Amino acid sequence: MTSQTIIDLFKKWVIGNYTRYPVCLVRGEGSRVWDAEGNRYLDLFPGWGCDILGHCPPRVVEAVREQVGELIHVPNTWYTEAQGLLAQALGERSGIDGQSFFCNSGTEAVEAAIKLARLNGKPDRRYKIVTMFNSFHGRTLGALSATGQPKYHQGLEPLLAGFAYAPFGDLDATAKLIDGETCAILLEPIQGEGGINLPPPGYLEGLRELADKHRLMLIFDEVQAGMGRTGKWFGHQHWPVKPDAMTLAKALAGGLAMGGLVARPEVAEKLRPGTHAATFGGNPIACRAALATIETIEADGLLARGLAIGEAFRHRFEALRARCPLIVDVRTRGTMIGVELATDGVPVVNACLRRRLLINCTHGTVLRLLPALTLTDAELDEGCGILEEVLLAHKPH
Repeated sequence: MTSQTIIDLFKKWVIGNYTRYPVCLVRGEGSRVWDAEGNRYLDLFPGWGCDILGHCPPRVVEAVREQVGELIHVPNTWYTEAQGLLAQALGERSGIDGQSFFCNSGTEAVEAAIKLARLNGKPDRRYKIVTMFNSFHGRTLGALSATGQPKYHQGLEPLLAGFAYAPFGDLDATAKLIDGETCAILLEPIQGEGGINLPPPGYLEGLRELADKHRLMLIFDEVQAGMGRTGKWFGHQHWPVKPDAMTLAKALAGGLAMGGLVARPEVAEKLRPGTHAATFGGNPIACRAALATIETIEADGLLARGLAIGEAFRHRFEALRARCPLIVDVRTRGTMIGVELATDGVPVVNACLRRRLLINCTHGTVLRLLPALTLTDAELDEGCGILEEVLLAHKPH
């Protein structure tokens, strides 16, 4: 089928809740994808951040193929080896000896975290959660209520009660929102959809102190920053602070649908039988894919590679900033890369697409790149070259 035939099929039969580019992708390998007409693209935003190893990473592909021939799905009323091994792998790398609950997406992981926070607060009738402006935690009503961006709330009110928002980076504002009914603080240690916003010095440590002082859970949403994205297993590990729980998804299973909640045993124990569940959560295929993802990252030294990729992008874009007045700021942490512009970023993304470079714009003016940890130096140079040419030629309206 041609791209146009597939697009027409979508127009008739698929609900139009996504803004889609007029391209039908049919194949991917590493940081390259091909459309139905055979055109090749360089993908610096693979899988919306899910494809942390690029498209179709060999160990993940082999693990999935093998598992499909053995056992596709069983409910969580039974034990499976892969789920136990994955929980161990995450717990050992979490820094908190955390126990895991598995689901299918980031928003489900956040819903589980909200439940866990309320269950831990219930003895004292505490249920409120402080989150941050410009955050993004998911699309279900609970996770959406935690998201501090009113544009996502419009038309869906009333939202879940009990959420209050503080400016990201403002400890005093957070402290003022805490009262006797507060049970948790929930935030992304590095805001992704909000514009690749890094925490100011002392901020995460200060939140840990506030949580300890007021007997609150400190929950980090690591859906975008986790699983090696920043050059550490989890984004918060760049700072000397540990959460009580963290949410995972996106890159967790190397591109397959999977989410998870990792929590300290003392708080995790509140998720007793009957309090929460996910029918497909922790299924054998996703768990095998996640184990293969972890194996690949460690065997191929990709945490260090992620740091090197981030530094290379930072140097290129800082040098470009000196001669391109459109660039306001460059923010990177490993392969979380944000280039803030003084103008709308969507035309830049579209111009890159015409050059067969795939990137993203978030928060209106921030070009967001989440390249694979397997990106080669040649691909990095090619992508930067295209983006430099587009930005230098761009004439804002």
